[in-house]
Amino acid sequence: MQHYPGFLRLVDDAKSRVHEITLEQLRERLKANPKLVLLDVREDGEWAVGHAVQARHLGKGVLERDIETLFPDPDAEIVLYCGGGFRSALGCDAAQKIGYRNVHSLVGGYKALVAAGWETTR
Repeated sequence: MQHYPGFLRLVDDAKSRVHEITLEQLRERLKANPKLVLLDVREDGEWAVGHAVQARHLGKGVLERDIETLFPDPDAEIVLYCGGGFRSALGCDAAQKIGYRNVHSLVGGYKALVAAGWETTR
C-alpha cells in the first residue's frame, strides 16, 4: 500500500510516544498475562476476511469513541494491531491520550501475524 508523506509524518510522531512490541514479545506477554487483550483496529471488511483467533475487534474509526466502554480499566494490557503497524500506532497514541497506560502497537501488524503462521480465523 502506498503511504503518503503526511500520513507517515503523523505515524512517526505517534510512534515517538507509543511502545511497539514484536511478535515474540507478544507471545511472551500472552503467556504471562492471559487477560491481555489483542485488539484488531482494522476496518470491518479487513476483519471479516481474517483476524487472529484471540483478537477482539474495534476499528480505528471508532476506537476513541468506544474503547472506554469495551475496556473500562485504563491499566488493562492491550496490544493493538492493524494491517502493517501504522494505524495501530495511531490507535495507541489516542488510547494513551484518553488515559490508557499499558497499550502497545504490534510491529508489522496482521501481515506479520500471517507470515509467522499465527492462528487466524474468519
